[in-house]
Amino acid sequence: MIDRRDLLRALAAAGVGAALPRLALAQGAPLLTRPIPSSGEQVPVVGLGSWITFNVGNDPVARDACADVMRAFFAGGGRMIDSSPMYGSSQDVIGYGLAKLGAADKVFSAEKVWTRSAGARQIEESRTKWRVPRFDLMQVHNLLSWEAHLPLLLDMKAKGRVRYVGITTSEGRRHDEFERIMRAHPLDFIQVTYNAVERDNEKRLLPLARERGIAVIVNRPFREGPLVRAAKRRALPAWAAEIDCTNWAQVLLKFIVSHPAVTCAIPATTRADHVGENIGASYGRLPDEAMRKRIVAQVETF
Repeated sequence: MIDRRDLLRALAAAGVGAALPRLALAQGAPLLTRPIPSSGEQVPVVGLGSWITFNVGNDPVARDACADVMRAFFAGGGRMIDSSPMYGSSQDVIGYGLAKLGAADKVFSAEKVWTRSAGARQIEESRTKWRVPRFDLMQVHNLLSWEAHLPLLLDMKAKGRVRYVGITTSEGRRHDEFERIMRAHPLDFIQVTYNAVERDNEKRLLPLARERGIAVIVNRPFREGPLVRAAKRRALPAWAAEIDCTNWAQVLLKFIVSHPAVTCAIPATTRADHVGENIGASYGRLPDEAMRKRIVAQVETF
């Protein structure tokens, strides 16, 4: 477990400590984690996405800014970083950041295969870009050619070349097929969209994940930004202190990770100070069902 004194020192050095719920930390609140059902391994409830935000090409200033985001993320106790071949230069930028920070041993690497053929070759190309010995999690991105890729991933897991296997979707696509795959195959993870506005997955996929013992990664927690921007135009309610939140990003993330099926949410950002806001949702009290309903009611007024 990360020591809170070391955490505060690291966050101060990263320039993001002020965004964390300091009272919760001062009282010894632990880093919030969830178990991966298939193994029991614990992962922090807030991860880091890279869609759009890390697609900065070869711009050295922008690459260093992304490395600063990663530094703040690791300083706050974060582990899971998620990417895809679909995300432009994001894989290269993650690899650059891991090398610059010497952090390859800190990351829980979540990657995807996204191609109609030659999945093994693409996975190896992705691994080379990340500069890691193997991926922790390999997912079939948006079910593209899953019939070919899923057996490959399961074979790679059996041989120790990846640790976990999963499938992904976003924005409610192909949920009938997604559900059939969840029921028929030994998945470790699924990745879906879920937030205080988009809650359809509460009805089918999240309960099924609990039933089947499948970990859940949540993408688009802020609807790619508009949700948190709308929230920040409103004053933070006094009741946010009841769940140790100092900003709206934490409220929105704690709504997600308080769902009993959710393992980790992966907000993406270009700013280290926003990482500080997000990672704060990994500490302190989580909303109960009454508070979750209060959050939904508040968001519906935006």
